[in-house]
Amino acid sequence: MKVETLLKIIGADFYTGVPDSQLKALCDYLMQEYGISPQHHIIGANEGNCVALAAGYHLATGKVPVVYMQNSGEGNVVNPVASLLNGHVYGIPMVFIIGWRGEPGVQDEPQHIYQGKVTVRLLDDMGIASFVVRKDTADSDVAAVMEGFRPLLAAGKDVAFVIGKGALSYGGRVKYQNAYKMSREEVIRHIVDVSGGDPVVSTTGKASRELFEAREANRQGHRYDFLTVGSMGHASSLALGVAAHKPNAKLWCIDGDGAVLMHMGALAVLGANAPKNLVHIVINNGAHETVGGMPTVAGGIGLAAIAKACGYPYAVCVEDYGHLARELKAAKGRGQLSMIEARCAIGSRSDLGRPTTTAAENKRNFMEYLKQS
Repeated sequence: MKVETLLKIIGADFYTGVPDSQLKALCDYLMQEYGISPQHHIIGANEGNCVALAAGYHLATGKVPVVYMQNSGEGNVVNPVASLLNGHVYGIPMVFIIGWRGEPGVQDEPQHIYQGKVTVRLLDDMGIASFVVRKDTADSDVAAVMEGFRPLLAAGKDVAFVIGKGALSYGGRVKYQNAYKMSREEVIRHIVDVSGGDPVVSTTGKASRELFEAREANRQGHRYDFLTVGSMGHASSLALGVAAHKPNAKLWCIDGDGAVLMHMGALAVLGANAPKNLVHIVINNGAHETVGGMPTVAGGIGLAAIAKACGYPYAVCVEDYGHLARELKAAKGRGQLSMIEARCAIGSRSDLGRPTTTAAENKRNFMEYLKQS
């Protein structure tokens, strides 16, 4: 169905969420219609953050907000749904629009498979009535379901539309870009060149895919790298756990701005522990590019300055390859926790591949390599 039709049926005027490729039609429409507007549309740092924003909107207006997200974000909303929205507490109504990655019977990446199986079950467990919208679902069916949802919302309950693959469409086009020149893939090639045989932890999304392809191009194999294909926002904490228990190994963490924002408290934990053998590289293009390019707030803030405030002994922002190369080489020899924030353009190759090894193989090979480090 057309995204305009779905939103007209729902009838809300405030939306907040974390972008998802399954919901690209929705995200593009909201950006075209509202952009980023505190009154109508805010892209949050994580899904729990969005639930709280939406609850604030309801308290201020008495109206029902919409929260959109990938189903992987259900874990981030369990706490505010159960301890803030629930009728045993405040009874705050909202409509969730959830992209269903890993839907049973639909081929998807490994990090989505189990999440896909439990998506509707988790909603049931949280007391959220749901309806699945698929490519062949009639507009009239959605309208009828929404009429059935309205008494639930009036009673302070929450409801959800779970969106299957290809179920939403939007005819408009939105171009996402910034003014920076470096490409993420070239930044990753620079990291690979300098890190050599050091172990690397990379964040979910295109960064891990580009790291995999860089190793393929160099014929290096993949034992050096742990590709954190899921659990967005947790790669740096995972890297801290490795670095703390492999103090003689130089460890590199390749992160993204959306991932850092999602669980920014990790920066404070990293700064407080300050592992001397860890280099934290945040590739900041100010966008959720892997799921479509929608903006993050990181384009207008200084992540390196935040890292310093969190206790990182060294943090720097770079915007060109010459500065990047110098900082990578310096970090390689520096015996301190370091952050390099690399400002990059939005965009990737249209033929970018995906890892050909399984997650289990990746884990096993990385652990074997760590034993030797």
